[in-house]
Amino acid sequence: MAVRIGILGCGRIGQVHAGSIARMKDAKVVAVADAIPAAAEALAAEHGAEVRDAEAILTASDVDAVVIGTPTDTHFDLIHGAAAAGKAIFCEKPIDMSVENIRACMKAVQAAGVPFLTGFNRRFDPSFAALQARIRAGAIGRVELLNITSRDPAPPPVSYIARSGGLFRDMMIHDFDMARFLMGEEFTRLHAVGASLVDPEIGAAGDVDTAAVILTTESGRICQISNSRRAAYGYDQRIEAHGEKGMLRAENQLETSVELATQTGFTRDPAQHFFLERYAAAYLAEMRAFVACITEGTPPNPGIEDGLRAQMLADAASLSRETGQPVDLGEA
Repeated sequence: MAVRIGILGCGRIGQVHAGSIARMKDAKVVAVADAIPAAAEALAAEHGAEVRDAEAILTASDVDAVVIGTPTDTHFDLIHGAAAAGKAIFCEKPIDMSVENIRACMKAVQAAGVPFLTGFNRRFDPSFAALQARIRAGAIGRVELLNITSRDPAPPPVSYIARSGGLFRDMMIHDFDMARFLMGEEFTRLHAVGASLVDPEIGAAGDVDTAAVILTTESGRICQISNSRRAAYGYDQRIEAHGEKGMLRAENQLETSVELATQTGFTRDPAQHFFLERYAAAYLAEMRAFVACITEGTPPNPGIEDGLRAQMLADAASLSRETGQPVDLGEA
């Protein structure tokens, strides 16, 4: 029997996940909920699901799992409600803006014994996943230096910035998780810098739009992360891992792979413009992984602890940027 899923939050990311589920034979969307009735009605009509309120979905006997794509400040109550009802949980990042709240969610999930997958979709990107697999297979030996670049084509509205938690918790949190995923060793020290160079209103809202972080492990291995809210050439997502035996690199996905060569030089298409196109395959793969947690008992990866550790790194980066000092990282 197909896994019956309730979608909590029918905005852009809820639509993405519902679309992924629609492509799967072993799962289906049975109910949706959203604070905006029209959004819920539109998604329900598209997928042949029912519109219900969140509480009804959490307690429904015909719902096996929930996908939480609502605003971050609603996650805590929804996670506790789903865990208490014995539902498998997929939750978008960040799990919560408070590390203590995430720990409380962990306790609730562990007590209920339900699967919990954190929505770090980039782990499931075919190129990034292949890079990680080759690292683990020893293709470049021990990783010594990791470079992660993530730049958006344009900044979001300032109204979004105001409730996002800031660049480190909203945007770079993906890169913190990727750094842990690839390095395979926890980081012990972090130093962050940031500035408002793209949009003065972002700075006026108390955030930065351009940032860089250096993380080091206990053994001295180094990771550099750079973020910008602006990239004139498209959605910039690149990774380079340098090790004792060589280098692994994952490049941008371009609009096409066609290259023009003339006497004036070589020309290629721009990078794909937005995350929906760039990570379409990753979103489908992560939803397949979530359903496999339910149908096959596969351990959730990334799990709730991965969400906690990424949030701790984001908090440390915010503190480091504010104080101008490196931050020593404690245990989760």
